Amino acid sequence: MTGKDRYENIEIPAQLTDVIHHAQKRATARKNSSRMIRYASVIAACAAFLFIVNIPTVANAMVKIPVVGSIVQVLQFGDGGKVTDGVTVGSEATENTLKINFSTDEQDQTNDAPHYNVVHKEAPNRILFTFSGARYMDIEKVKADFMTQPLVKDVYGSMILDDSSVGFVVVLKEGVHYAVTEFKNPGYLEVKLTSDGKPVTPRKVYSLRTESMPFGESMGIIKESYPDEDISFLKTSTGEFTAVIGEYLTAEEAEQKLKELAQQPDYHEEFYVDSWMSNEKPK
Repeated sequence: MTGKDRYENIEIPAQLTDVIHHAQKRATARKNSSRMIRYASVIAACAAFLFIVNIPTVANAMVKIPVVGSIVQVLQFGDGGKVTDGVTVGSEATENTLKINFSTDEQDQTNDAPHYNVVHKEAPNRILFTFSGARYMDIEKVKADFMTQPLVKDVYGSMILDDSSVGFVVVLKEGVHYAVTEFKNPGYLEVKLTSDGKPVTPRKVYSLRTESMPFGESMGIIKESYPDEDISFLKTSTGEFTAVIGEYLTAEEAEQKLKELAQQPDYHEEFYVDSWMSNEKPK
């Protein structure tokens, strides 16, 4: 078995998502300042990393990966890549593998991935990719490639007003775990999806949301209007989009967040509290 084969057969432990989730919840409970948020995020990332390397099956498999001159890092959330400009984002799907690749105007594949950010949301289960220093992405090609995978439910683009950034969202089936591996020489990302097939009990989630809107500039304006808020966009059951803040366990938590948001001087009453099941789209 080659090093590449060993990498592709690494099992992503289900516990890892729980560790990250609990670390992020602790961070949210303590976020009284931007400094505290950054500090808590570092703790969450370190906890996840330590958890990986202390699982014998995962650690042993990773030791056998040919990392020199190839793999830069493996992550579930966070940042990576290098500062670039004018990169084109593409995709490729092969058996059990999804690749996000990058090229220049001359169609040459880049040596490094552009600066990117990976975020995970739970309700529904989805990955948010954002690439900076990128000017073009064929979202229909990306969607077609990712939808070849049986563990993917949907793919849609992100509305970003910055013309040097692009992004997209991958909605996964319930209980699916993932890992994103960054490579260099050439630069690309590889997305590995796994599932143990066990049923996942959906839960009710409360969030702040806006009325549904078509995909377009109004989405980007809302996000830029609240730069300190973690706003993401969900596709609704009607095929439109809604801006969402938070994933709360109770209506009281969501109401408290809405009160805090309403105290901001530039708040325009776009948001209200709504709920839906974690495996469904909001209406």
